[in-house]
This record gives sequence, C-alpha cells and structure tokens, in this order.
Amino acid sequence: MAITLTNDFKAKVIHAIMDQRERYDGSDAQFAKSLGISKSIFSRLKKGETMGIMRSTQWLMLGRDFDITLENRRWHVARTEVFNIIEEDILFCKAHAKARICVDDCGIGKTFTAKYLARQLRNCFYVDASQAKTKQQFIRLIARTMGAESRVTYFEVKESLKFHIKTLTDPIIIIDEAGDLEYQAFLELKELWNATEHSCGWYLMGADGLRAKIDRGISNKRVGFAEIFSRYSEKYTTIVPKEKSQRNLFYRRLITDTLKANNCPAEEINQIVKRCQVNDADGFIGGLRRAEALLILNTENHA
Repeated sequence: MAITLTNDFKAKVIHAIMDQRERYDGSDAQFAKSLGISKSIFSRLKKGETMGIMRSTQWLMLGRDFDITLENRRWHVARTEVFNIIEEDILFCKAHAKARICVDDCGIGKTFTAKYLARQLRNCFYVDASQAKTKQQFIRLIARTMGAESRVTYFEVKESLKFHIKTLTDPIIIIDEAGDLEYQAFLELKELWNATEHSCGWYLMGADGLRAKIDRGISNKRVGFAEIFSRYSEKYTTIVPKEKSQRNLFYRRLITDTLKANNCPAEEINQIVKRCQVNDADGFIGGLRRAEALLILNTENHA
C-alpha cells in the first residue's frame, strides 16, 4: 500500500534541511551529496517545491535523518548526566581538534545525544559504523555524510575526504558503534587523524566491545591500536558507575530525568523506572529503549 505524505510532513522536512544548511560550510552541491540527493532537487527544495521531486521513500529517509516522523510522538531531549558529559566531550574535541573515546553501557542515550548534536552543531557529522564495517564502506560513508566525493576510486575518495575536511571550520566527526569496524577499517582512523591533525575533531563511541577491541589490540601488540589509542587521548570517557548501588541510583536518575522531559505523569514514573530495571550478574541495570517503549504503551493505554 502506497504511503501518503502530508504537505505538513514535507514542510517540516524542508524546514529541517534548510536549518541544517545554515550549519554546513560546504557548497550547495556538497550539501546535497550529504543528503543523498542531487543539486537540482536541493535547488527545488530551497524554493519550497514538494510535488513530484522525490519518491515517498526519499522523503521518509530524509525525515528519519532529521528525527521527523509521520507520528506525533517524539522523544524529547533530556539533559541527563550522559547528555551533558558527551556534549562537553564533543564541544571540546570540536573546538580544539582533539579526539576522545566514549565507552559505556548500551541504552543510556549515547546515540541519541550524538545524533542530536550532529543536527545542532555547525559542521558536526554523525557516522554509524555498524552500517559500514569494511574499510571501503567506512571511508565512503564518511565522505558521503560530509558531502565529499564518494563514487570515485577508493584512493580518490580518501584524498578528496582529507581535503574536504580541511576546508570546513572546526569540523567534528562522531563515529558511533566503532567497535563494529573490521581491523583494516579501524586502522583507517589513524590515517585520517594524521591527515587532519589540528583541523578536525574526532569522537568514537561504543559499548564494551569497543573497549575490549582496543585493549586486546594493544595487549597483543597489533599494529595500529596503540597509536590510535594515543591519538584519542589514551583514556576512555565512561559515565555509568561500576559499584552496584551507585549503578542502580544512576539508572533511576537517568530514566526519571528522561521520563520527566517526555511529559510522563509523575505517578507513572516510579512504576516505569521499576519495570525498566532488571537484575543481572553485575547488579541493577535499565535502559532508555525500554523506558521509551513503556512510555508509549502507557500513553496508548490512556488515549
């Protein structure tokens, strides 16, 4: 069944695109590449045209990139401890062209924060490494995300990307799910850092798999790991406490703050928090993905 998109949905997508354009230093053609559309389509979007210029799937993909959906429901930003620490890290790396690594539990809002900041900060780019695990896929995805040339030879893509990065003002590239990268792809981080030193900030994010990957590579003296770790500040940003009681309190505070920001009735917050927390071998844990699902269910039940 064909999807019918409202004019309101398309207007929101266009508004978000034009808002993002103001935060990007490259040309219109490069910005269009970063969106996965042609320059001519972008020119028509600038004029406010909506009829017959893109398929519904393209509108939906662009909407997803800008957190615009067909539903009214939207996960609002909560300035949790996780959000504040990641934001502080990213702003530092961006301002000073430094690199850091954030490694922590799943489901605490790392990805949400990174995507949000990529939409809010000038020349800030979010890359999901789980979608591009080989070195060719990885480099081409970064290039495409930044609006650089991505359809020529691999060598040309890399050279174009390095040059493009240095033409932007205080860019930062956030690599999420970095632990998913294959070894050869992971090594490319060293080359890109070397080529853009003092010109670009870098921020790697992942769960325990990323920490294990780096620590194991260093311990086994595998080529590149010690050098990459050195360039990325030789430490990990971690937020969730390890001690059981502190960990439990952290999750209660995280979920509570997020639910409050999303207009959850006060009498339901404690109930949802308890249902989010589960007992595992390491203590009490709970994730924001489950909190969001429970909030949706509660909302539907009261509709």
